[in-house]
Amino acid sequence: MREAAEQPTARSTSNREPETTCEVHARRIETSHDGTLPPGTPLEIAVESPITIEISHNGTYTLMCSPRDQRALAAGFLFTEGLIASVQDIGNLQCCPDNPNTVRAELLNAGAGKENNARNLVVMSSCGLCGTTKLDTLLARLQPIEPTLAITATGVRAASEALSAHQSVYPRTGGTHAAAVFNAAGTTIAFAEDIGRHNALDKAIGMCLLSGRTTDQCGVALSGRVSLEMVLKCARARLQIITAVSAPTSLAVHAAQHARITLCAFVRNDHATVFTHPERIRTPDDAHL
Repeated sequence: MREAAEQPTARSTSNREPETTCEVHARRIETSHDGTLPPGTPLEIAVESPITIEISHNGTYTLMCSPRDQRALAAGFLFTEGLIASVQDIGNLQCCPDNPNTVRAELLNAGAGKENNARNLVVMSSCGLCGTTKLDTLLARLQPIEPTLAITATGVRAASEALSAHQSVYPRTGGTHAAAVFNAAGTTIAFAEDIGRHNALDKAIGMCLLSGRTTDQCGVALSGRVSLEMVLKCARARLQIITAVSAPTSLAVHAAQHARITLCAFVRNDHATVFTHPERIRTPDDAHL
């Protein structure tokens, strides 16, 4: 008789912050040969939960995400989706007191959000361009970014290593992505971890917005694949350099080239691949940009 699947058990905590991991029982098996099933062992997995962003007169969005930094996620999502032009367009942004999984946003600028039509949809943790089909329009809106920021080859590696060092949930679960915004000095100014690549990036950008930091002289380190929607979000935040552990897609390279973003992927060990605008990668012989 097949055993009933066990439900995840939330980890007990005295902290009021929602937990980003929970405990389940699973069986690790040897796939090189058949044998008896070993007993279940407790493992940590990443928590996935919904957050609903209610935007006055502009629609409702439900995102599947890790249950932390909800206001930062909402602010970053509004900004990178083109629903606001700056944090000044937000009149109020608060978690609902009787439902911490709902964030209510009031937009001050009557023209804010016109870039995207109001949508009532669920944005999955792996999804970025849900409800958007006007790809050519999205690319045409990208404003080229002037190369006023530079990084050395060792700086590319350092950005990736700093990203890894900040991650606390991934080493325990293997189930999250991360994003770290870094400044011209290579210092991480905002870090976020989430089950979704897009959410992690939105959270990091949102943290900068809510703290009054600008991102137009910054780069970002990413833990996963670089897709079109990730580059679009970086372009809206005027991030000049993207470093990523994994591969880019063809549209990501095309968008980065158009937006004049330096895209470095496969940043692993002693190597990295620069796909677009290598002029921001400085060598010891460079006296200036």
